[in-house]
This record gives sequence, structure tokens and C-alpha cells, in this order.
Amino acid sequence: MELQDRKMKILQAIIRNYLETGEPVGSRTISKYTDLKLSSATIRNEMADLEEMGLIMQPHTSAGRIPTDAGYRLYVDNMLGAERQQVDDMKNMLLQKQDRLENLLQQVAKLLAANTNYASMISSPVMSRNKIKFIQLSQVDEDSILAVIVLEGNLIRNRVIPVDRPLDAEQMLKLNMLLNTNLCGLPIEEITLGLIESIKRDAGIHTEIVSDVFDAAAEIVRKEEDLKIYTSGANNIFRYPELADHRKASEIISDFEEKQVLGSIVQESLAGSTQNGETGIQVYIGGEMPVASMRDCSVVTATYDLGDGMKGTVGIIGPRRMDYERVVDVLSHIMRQLDDLYKQ
Repeated sequence: MELQDRKMKILQAIIRNYLETGEPVGSRTISKYTDLKLSSATIRNEMADLEEMGLIMQPHTSAGRIPTDAGYRLYVDNMLGAERQQVDDMKNMLLQKQDRLENLLQQVAKLLAANTNYASMISSPVMSRNKIKFIQLSQVDEDSILAVIVLEGNLIRNRVIPVDRPLDAEQMLKLNMLLNTNLCGLPIEEITLGLIESIKRDAGIHTEIVSDVFDAAAEIVRKEEDLKIYTSGANNIFRYPELADHRKASEIISDFEEKQVLGSIVQESLAGSTQNGETGIQVYIGGEMPVASMRDCSVVTATYDLGDGMKGTVGIIGPRRMDYERVVDVLSHIMRQLDDLYKQ
């Protein structure tokens, strides 16, 4: 059933007011409760239509109305539809921003290599804090519900969970309250087996749903496959005689193509910036390198911070006789530009 916007707002006002007070709701109360700026007479006419449609009823001779089961159902379906739309809008926005960021990072890597004549790398941002912002369960159909888990930085994970029987609005509300009361603001890494078992006990017959929600949360922690590293300028290695030895150059370029070992540089850089308590430049010279094949190189990295715990690493790889001052200046400039571009 679809209602005109005015009727829907009046129905919502009746239900919300009745939920708060437990008393039948009259037209005068609704006129104060909504932003429609309608007269009491107009509201009474709309309420009469809602009553005729079976959405509200008059429990006794007073002028007040209370919602019927059909009214509650329309209210809940409308509420869940609005929530799903908000989730979809947020997902679309984040996907667009992610695509834009991915293209931006590729361009940054090329720009760094071209401007410095060294090899460059830049990692996609990862969450340095995996705190849960909120969890939303919504009925999709009789056989499934949608679990939406939102982390700091508006990182979203969805999972469709099969169910044996549909959950009514009260059961869904209780499950949402149970999960959010226990998990909101909690880092995923701090979710213990004891806490999981406690929530499962409180969930009663819905234990399997809670298990599926925790499985979805656990997937977020396994982030290694989510880390992307973009590189450029590997051929610049051959510009420098001390690195142009066929074996050395092959190893370095192979590491660039594999990209997996570059992950250790990213993790080292992120850990260093966390320990220092600030985002800054870090320089690894020769034997200080965490990658064995690059012990004849130097690497200068910087950690960019997009806010809400989202951080990544930019790096320049070259010979030990690298022009450190120029590289640091270029990296500092790129960091500022990256921050400005992302926030646009």
C-alpha cells in the first residue's frame, strides 16, 4: 500500500506519539507534532481516511486514534525501505569515491616516477582502526535478511543471511538493539569468544543469525587481499649503474611486479607512523630496508591520512645516493595535494 506523503506523515506521527505515550492520539496533538502546518480540521479529515483504510482505529468514544496492525506494518515497511535506501545511497557514494581514489593513486604513482626519475609506489588506504559504527539488520524477503556492518571511515560490509522463517518487526528490533548495544564502538579485534557466546545466548532462537553477522565482521579483519599497491617507473632503476647489475635489477623489478613484498614496506611505514603518533616522512637506507632484494637501495615513505582511520603509504625507491632533499619536498607536496583532492 502506498500513501500520499501527507497521510504517511500523519500516520507516522500517530504511531510515534502512541509509542511514546500509550494514549490515543488526537488531531490537535498531530498538528503540533508534524511539520505539515495543517489545521485540526484537515488533520481530522485525513485521520478519517486513514481509519477507513484500516490503518488506525478509535478505541472508544474519545477523539483519539491508535494504530492498527496494518498501520504498524505499513509504518515498519516504510521505515525499512527508507533505511535500505540510505544504505544503498551510502554504498553508491563510497563506490564512486573508491573508483575516483583508485584512478587518483595510479596517477600519483606515475607523477612521482616522472618527477623524481626513481621508482614509485603508493598503497590504497586501509583502516588503522576497525571500530564498528553500527549494524543494521533488515528483512529482504521471507527467506533472507540483509546484515549491513558499518565501520569507522564508513567502510561497509554486507551479507545476505538465510533464515528459516521471517522475523517480525519486534524480533528484528530486538536483534538490532542486542548487536548494537554490545558492539557499537568496539574494535573488531577485541570481540572475544566470550562476548560472542553471551550475545548468542541472548539471541535465543536467532543464534545462527548472530553467527553469520560475526562471520561477516571477521572477513573485514582479513584485509591482506584488500591492500592494493600501485607502482610506476621500475625501469628508472637502470638509470643508476650501482643498481643496473642484471641480477640486482631483475630482483628489484620482479618485486615491483609481484608487489607482494612491497606490502612489508607499507606495513613498516604505517607501523612507524602509528608509533610516532603522527603522519610523516620515513627514510630507509640500505640495510635498514625490510625487503632483502632492496638492500642496495634507499626508500623514502610518507603516510597519507584521509581521516577516520584511513591511511596509506607513498614511497620512492632509488639508489643510496638519492637526492633526499628533493624527494622529501616532492613527497610532502604530493601528500598535501592528495589530501586536498580526496576531500573535494
